[in-house]
Amino acid sequence: IMKKRLFDMDAIEFIRNYPNYISELEGVVKPELLPVLEEMKNTDPHDLVGPDVWFVSETQARGYVWKLFLRKCKEV
Repeated sequence: IMKKRLFDMDAIEFIRNYPNYISELEGVVKPELLPVLEEMKNTDPHDLVGPDVWFVSETQARGYVWKLFLRKCKEV
């Protein structure tokens, strides 16, 4: 069993940071992709990760949000 380390991010911290990650994306994507981000804003981050999920870094958590964004872009 792996134990949480000092720099790891747990699900609670991810949920708290999720709106910031969406805001970061809004600043760098093309305007025509903003509706995808609006949809993501309306997604409850509790539905994206379970309580037992953790990330090894904030960079990995951001990458996860980017991956979700790219998936949604492919659906459009």
